[in-house]
Amino acid sequence: MFALDLKSGVPICDQIVNGFIKMKALGLISGGEQMPSVRSLAVKFSINPNTVQKAYAILEANGIIYSVKGKGSFVSDDEDAHGAVINRAREEFCAAVKSARDMGLDSSHLCEIINSVYKEEKKC
Repeated sequence: MFALDLKSGVPICDQIVNGFIKMKALGLISGGEQMPSVRSLAVKFSINPNTVQKAYAILEANGIIYSVKGKGSFVSDDEDAHGAVINRAREEFCAAVKSARDMGLDSSHLCEIINSVYKEEKKC
């Protein structure tokens, strides 16, 4: 399971969505696996259940999870879930590249950073 950073400035709902997307991308949760109930996740993180419900609604709208009435929410195993994971990674990467560009880094420097991250020469 992932952790929430209540001091990060990132909305809790977004942290929950990103946490489950990352878990799906890393294979820590798989298709058909049942999600924690809204209530249990709210208790675990000591947050409002409405926040968890909103995050689950976003995950469902993006095809990452699906709901079965009376049974709960489950991790999707279809192309929509895979596409959502790729889209989220692309969005985060693009935002990081734009930020680096705005700070004056050129593309060759960005390529060096990417290569070093893949080789784990530097911590990000």
